[in-house]
Amino acid sequence: MEELRDVVSEPPGGGLWTGRKVARWITGRTGRAVSPQRGVEYLRRLDLTRQVPRPANPRRACTSRGDLKKLQARVTELQGSETAIPVEVWAFDEQRLGLKPILRKVWAPRGRRPTASGHHRYQWLYLYGFLYGFVRPATGEVVWFIADGVNTALFGALLASFAAEVGAGPDKYIILVLDGAGWHVARDLEVSEGVELMFLPPYSPQIQPAERLWPLTNEPIVNQYFETLEELDEVLAERCRILAKHQDQITAHTPFEWWPQHH
Repeated sequence: MEELRDVVSEPPGGGLWTGRKVARWITGRTGRAVSPQRGVEYLRRLDLTRQVPRPANPRRACTSRGDLKKLQARVTELQGSETAIPVEVWAFDEQRLGLKPILRKVWAPRGRRPTASGHHRYQWLYLYGFLYGFVRPATGEVVWFIADGVNTALFGALLASFAAEVGAGPDKYIILVLDGAGWHVARDLEVSEGVELMFLPPYSPQIQPAERLWPLTNEPIVNQYFETLEELDEVLAERCRILAKHQDQITAHTPFEWWPQHH
């Protein structure tokens, strides 16, 4: 099993692992014939599942602990200053949602492909989620906004509302980690007192904690048809209210061992 674990990411000869290929590999290593079904069982024993790979930009940054040393150092600096005040690290991301259905796999009888009602539309909602759960991982605090567009002025207004909600200012400092979208780095962006923006390496959505919110927010809208944006808005708002009360779900989906740990 351990030998299989060591090579599972790179099948000998290339290609993809299948039950049959695992069976052949085990037979070659042990000299004992193994059925394809047994090969699948071995993959499952390694706690592996079949998943569609996530597309990744070939120019993405190589992520390691060193990529976030700046964030770690800044937190340490603020906490160690003579005028130290509480410091919290939050993450921010946005997701675009519209009337085009979000499709996910469902269980269905073999040979019958399930359907989900819906058709293409060209109106959109932007769902803004601010996740707080890495400075205090057990709390999973979140702040949500739903808006019908995105630009620098709107993002500045959202930052101001966020700062007021969490009490950022002279008595509390917030480091907000986000990507480098145009409206995040605009020169005319107004950043509220007590909030400092720190940006992730380019092409690195896989290290954005807040992005892990979207599978949770999307649950009640997948495979569903909405006639208007207002209907979608109502369902999303209710889902956000529910998640805010179940912070254990947030912390279960957004852990990163390299995130700054402090109180």
